[in-house]
Amino acid sequence: MTFRWVDINEDEAGRDYVREINDGKQIIPTIVFEDGSLLVEPPNAELAAKLNINPKAERSFYNLTVIGGGPAGLTSAIYAAREGIDILIIERSGVGGQVGVTERIDNYPGFPDGIAGGQLAAQMRAHAERFGVEILPGQSVTSVQAMGDSKLVTTETGDEYCSDAVIIATGSRYRRLNLPGEEDLIGAGIHFCATCDGPFYKGQEMLVIGGGNSGVEEGLFLTKFATKVTIVEFADRLGASQILQDKAAENPKIEIRTSTAVQEFRGQNRLDSVLIKDLKSGEIEEINPAAAFVFIGLDPNTSFLGDSVELDKVKFIKTGENFSTSIPGIYTAGDVRAGSTKQVTGAVGEGSTAAMMVRHYMERLQTTRGYRGD
Repeated sequence: MTFRWVDINEDEAGRDYVREINDGKQIIPTIVFEDGSLLVEPPNAELAAKLNINPKAERSFYNLTVIGGGPAGLTSAIYAAREGIDILIIERSGVGGQVGVTERIDNYPGFPDGIAGGQLAAQMRAHAERFGVEILPGQSVTSVQAMGDSKLVTTETGDEYCSDAVIIATGSRYRRLNLPGEEDLIGAGIHFCATCDGPFYKGQEMLVIGGGNSGVEEGLFLTKFATKVTIVEFADRLGASQILQDKAAENPKIEIRTSTAVQEFRGQNRLDSVLIKDLKSGEIEEINPAAAFVFIGLDPNTSFLGDSVELDKVKFIKTGENFSTSIPGIYTAGDVRAGSTKQVTGAVGEGSTAAMMVRHYMERLQTTRGYRGD
């Protein structure tokens, strides 16, 4: 099937069309097919079915199943494959995770001028595939179970994959504020991805909520499109790295307001205004950005696990020193792990360590099976 990619960064008519067919909301991906049918932010299984793609792996058994195709998952697969371990990666969306939609990464060793997130993700994928790693994209995992020494992974299509070991590297997602008006206005002025949605608001003022690394990085990116970007932070100082703070301070389009809390989002069908509160004076102000981008922290992608492995109070996976979970043979790496650094280099390091732990586990498993006479 041939397709035409419309870049909303460059195509004003494309931006207007997306708004028109989505009742004024700016939602991507919006996919228009030759028969006139539409899919807007479709589930992976629905899109695969529409494109007649068979969402199945080549086999039903692998030595190792890696759940998640971000930096941690791809790195663990590369290191495990080098040890001769047969691997399947299952990724629910696009390979690369959050890195794939990050405009630029400036702190990855070996790239002094920085590297585009999509480019880094593509290189990691190519590296894994060179070692024979099979990647199954567009499939969400719904459960992980231990069945004796084997592990059973089930996907949203009901397919089951068995393996000796599993690495969970499903990462995290941006947290919501859960304030009045937020839910109704998501996609209609409230967003969680500057790279995805910033171009919709070219030539307008924007609000960024959160002054950590993600918030300041995305705020800097938004200055490519915005006439002004206001970054609000609940604490009395930004939490971003000093180099990012310096870049923001030097950018004439950025205004930083600390000790400021968002109270409410207002609007009918699209964002009209935001109520913010000065935590020092108590003064409440109504501002009118065209869009608000929320970066206040991360929630782990662990809902599919249920109570199969032990989680901490905020649902990150608890691990031992060797990245093992509460179930022998199931390991974890990257942002989904309690105590991780939430940095790309950290995810890469954890992925390589988890792969080595899997190798040791499989060596012990083979010894035990040999003793049993299996």
